[in-house]
Amino acid sequence: MTKHYNNNQLLNIIKHPIITDKTTKGIENNTYVFSVDKHANKNMIKEAMEYIFNVKIERVNTLKQPKKTKTIGKFRGHVSQHKKAIIKLYSNYRINLFEEL
Repeated sequence: MTKHYNNNQLLNIIKHPIITDKTTKGIENNTYVFSVDKHANKNMIKEAMEYIFNVKIERVNTLKQPKKTKTIGKFRGHVSQHKKAIIKLYSNYRINLFEEL
């Protein structure tokens, strides 16, 4: 049985796309990388992406980035941790991340 989430919960799951050289090469293969809420599971991410971008998702892979230690003077702290979602779409769907001029 799948749980359906309300629209506000779905909008808060996806934070922002991660744009690097490696991820822009992945866009050619219909693979997109997003930063997501660290408590979200794959089913929640899939449902949120399908709701927000109106696409069909083939596969969702997730990974948690390890914490990074940051030192400022004599104080040590951690940079906030986030979760990455690697989204593979079916071949007839696209997400337009870049504004066309």
